[in-house]
Amino acid sequence: MQGSNSTARAALARGAGFLGLWIVLAGLDPADLVVGVVSAAAATWTSLTLLPADTSRIRVWSLLALLPRFLRKSWTGGWDVARRALDPRMPLRPDFVNYPTGFPRGSARKAFACVSSLMPGSVPVEDSDAGILYHCLDSTQPVVEQLAAEERAYATALAPERGDA
Repeated sequence: MQGSNSTARAALARGAGFLGLWIVLAGLDPADLVVGVVSAAAATWTSLTLLPADTSRIRVWSLLALLPRFLRKSWTGGWDVARRALDPRMPLRPDFVNYPTGFPRGSARKAFACVSSLMPGSVPVEDSDAGILYHCLDSTQPVVEQLAAEERAYATALAPERGDA
């Protein structure tokens, strides 16, 4: 029963989002709104087919509180990669690092992988039972420690609620 409630909530949320986007783009003209409702329904069905609802929830307010950190990391990550690319003296020691995240497979883990891709010089390339595999530009950097710090920062916002697992 929990799965059907989760799917219904996801369908309502996604459908409202798609319809809201339609209204922002096309307006509230009744003829356009009919097409918008049909389009939102089709987009919702496609969305649920491609990315099924799971039982974990992302805490939106907690995630929004992390926005300043996200913006700072995005800026510093972009700056670091540009500096490494343009400075011939910058050492590059590319390698792969496996990070055994505590997030279970699902939306929270995918969100963490996206957020952690902003770390300077690291990109998640594979998700497995053993963890998330990252490609990093400089393997002498404390990549695993930085990922652990990111995971701690985002754990409250991305972890499944009690009773959801």
